[in-house]
Amino acid sequence: MTTVGLRELRQNASEIVRRVEAGEEVQVTVAGRLAARMVPASPARWQRWDDIADLFAGRADPDWTKDQELIDQSFSNVWEDSSEGAT
Repeated sequence: MTTVGLRELRQNASEIVRRVEAGEEVQVTVAGRLAARMVPASPARWQRWDDIADLFAGRADPDWTKDQELIDQSFSNVWEDSSEGAT
């Protein structure tokens, strides 16, 4: 996360807002103290692994192996025309 002072924000507002729109978070300080945080208006579609790694920290599902056996392992081409020579 980037930190900018109020003076820098005033001088480079367009550039800083573009960076925030691109997904960067910016902290704004006044006299060295944190005053505000600028974050994108809509959340980023992609997340960094470091931001979501805790979601995968739990124990593995004990039934996972059994569930895998239930998955149909055969593959087929859904775009393949079953009737040869049809146009």
